[in-house]
Amino acid sequence: MTQKPNFLIFMVDQLAGTLFADGPADFLHAPALRRLSNEAVNFTNAYCASPLCTPARASFMTGQLPSRNGVYDNAAELAADIPTFAHYLRQAGYRTMLSGKMHFVGADQLHGFEERLTTDIYPADFGWTPDWTRPDERIDWWYHNMSSVTNAGVAATTNQLEFDDDVAYQAKTRLYRLAREDRQTPFCLTVSFTHPHDPYVARQRFWDLYDDEVPMPRTGELSADQHDAHSRRLLAVSDRANYTISDAHIRRARRAYFANVSYLDSLIAEILETLKAGNLDENTVIVFCSDHGDMLGERGLWYKMSFHEPSIRVPLFVHAPGRFRPSRVDEPVSTLDVLPTLVELAGGDADDLADDIDGASLVPLLNGRHQPNRTVLAEFAAEGAVDPLIMMRDGRYKYVFGNADGAQLFDLSDDPQEMRDLAGLDGHTATVAGFADAAAARWDLAKFEADVLASQRRRRLVYDALRRGRYQPWDFQPHDPASERYMRNHLDLNELEARSRYPRE
Repeated sequence: MTQKPNFLIFMVDQLAGTLFADGPADFLHAPALRRLSNEAVNFTNAYCASPLCTPARASFMTGQLPSRNGVYDNAAELAADIPTFAHYLRQAGYRTMLSGKMHFVGADQLHGFEERLTTDIYPADFGWTPDWTRPDERIDWWYHNMSSVTNAGVAATTNQLEFDDDVAYQAKTRLYRLAREDRQTPFCLTVSFTHPHDPYVARQRFWDLYDDEVPMPRTGELSADQHDAHSRRLLAVSDRANYTISDAHIRRARRAYFANVSYLDSLIAEILETLKAGNLDENTVIVFCSDHGDMLGERGLWYKMSFHEPSIRVPLFVHAPGRFRPSRVDEPVSTLDVLPTLVELAGGDADDLADDIDGASLVPLLNGRHQPNRTVLAEFAAEGAVDPLIMMRDGRYKYVFGNADGAQLFDLSDDPQEMRDLAGLDGHTATVAGFADAAAARWDLAKFEADVLASQRRRRLVYDALRRGRYQPWDFQPHDPASERYMRNHLDLNELEARSRYPRE
């Protein structure tokens, strides 16, 4: 194929990659995703660049780690002059559109997208800025707590469900419009959902797909001395000590989470049906991924912000059976790799980008060429940390380090549940030293920490100032030109009806 491909990118929120080791786990009712993954190149060891929404998504968009793009936490601004894949694709002649969440903070709510079809579900201001100068302070009004677990269950609708219903509707409507319009111009439509992110509340018909015997956590609760320092802080951040969590709570929360995976599957199925109905499917590359994962009660932890596998690992598959043979790729990869991959598939040179990036194109792997020496990098610099934490995945080993917490080393081949920290044990000194040397060559953690603290100070000041006097929000306001939709008297009825019908007679 020589024609530039279209791109349909599905990003979901907080979907644990451990549930998608090679497509959806057997117990998940996800027929659309199962079919898609069976026809795709599956990256079974994919990681996000930071296990938190805004930094994960900014890294996905830019191919840069938080230490490079400055998006450290859920209230950090992505600078408008940092190119995203939307910029590169627009420069290559693509129409770029976003339906749904991308958690952009600041006045630029497009970052290269020509159009946004919905608003975002989360605020665009600096209100959720952490304060590392007060490490023991828990900011109750926006920190996670355990109510999502204790209140898990069924509802006809929620804030989250209404949002994703609209995301899917807008995406389907736009695909039909693309089918009717100039088909010579390639497009990139990013469809970004907020599920299965907590609260763990699902609609009845998806809840009923699962019974009370849903899989429980493999590791369960750990004692304080079994947790690493960062995990103990995450328990404090989520106010775990003030909640009694029963097995029934855990089962209901996980059941609702799995039900919401099925809900997403139904929305994705509708969008894929629309893609096919518009005869757009043959030349469209579909990318499916998540921003980060969810601990889902493993080790007694919930939500994200951890470098343990359920939180940092994500599903990632690329569906283009006319271009790439369906296969399984076990080399570690990252969502940082998406930008250079899209640029290369669009006909650009992934080695000739405007900025330094931390990802590498997946095209060689998509074409079946192994790359056994790949190393994956990740960072965390938000609430729950007291200084920057870094992670490296190289082959079978995962290395985690922070100046305050020291080093951890896990052998994921022998210990996939990460129950045995090898750092400091006899026989692993050389491995730890090798990772430490590589990390020291890659990161200046003292400068990283100083940059984060300075950013936090600036943002707290600006947020406080802008909340005084007249408030001008940055939240994206979708433009829906009602006078150009349906029938209006400045339009010719016959032309309108003919133009709007697809396929036309």
